[in-house]
Amino acid sequence: MALLGMIQTVCKRIGITVPTTVVGNTDNQIIQLLAIADEEGEDLGSQLADGWEAQRREATFTMVAGEDQGVMNGTVVAAGDFRYIINETLWNRTTSLPIIGPVSSAEWETLQAFPVTGPYEQWQIRNKNFHINPAPAGGDTMAFQYMSDSFCETTGMVGQNSWQNDTDTGLLSESLMILGIRWRWLKTKGLEYAEDFNTYERRVNDAMARDGGAGVLNLGSGNRDYRQAGIIIPIGSWNL
Repeated sequence: MALLGMIQTVCKRIGITVPTTVVGNTDNQIIQLLAIADEEGEDLGSQLADGWEAQRREATFTMVAGEDQGVMNGTVVAAGDFRYIINETLWNRTTSLPIIGPVSSAEWETLQAFPVTGPYEQWQIRNKNFHINPAPAGGDTMAFQYMSDSFCETTGMVGQNSWQNDTDTGLLSESLMILGIRWRWLKTKGLEYAEDFNTYERRVNDAMARDGGAGVLNLGSGNRDYRQAGIIIPIGSWNL
């Protein structure tokens, strides 16, 4: 469902005139709903501690000589949609060694006062630039996963952190965003929104629990990995 369909659904539910356009509409209520849709996208995108799988990205970057590797959002992450690095995902793929970090300010200044040459590189983001210590010679490939700030995308699948066209679609759950836009609109108008908010919260929590899949926790002594080598005894009835 595109932005237009989302707003039309919300309008039907809250009982106001259903628009034929959203972006560029001069109706004050539709202008307000568009702003609320942006708010909902930003807020929903930040609710999951480890990030929604739809917003996880991988970046690769060829390191340059020197500690300062350039602007994080635009140079290191060429897509320009960087929000934050997912912990413990930075690796130097050329040397097959992890890049340790983020280093605190105290640790970084200690490294400056007592330079070390390895074996591990360490990183810090400072003043929006990405820094590595010890300074690499350049040419190695760095890779990591990060969270994108995009919550919607164009028909050409270009991520965005705001709704720009009626045909934009959500990267995050559009059904959740519809519920979110509804309760936020009710709150803005000074109307009762508690039940709508509770419904939204329950649905968000359910979605977070299922997002990206989850491993099976085995509290017994048996091993559930049936792919291991060895003699396999089928589960169920069998004869000696």
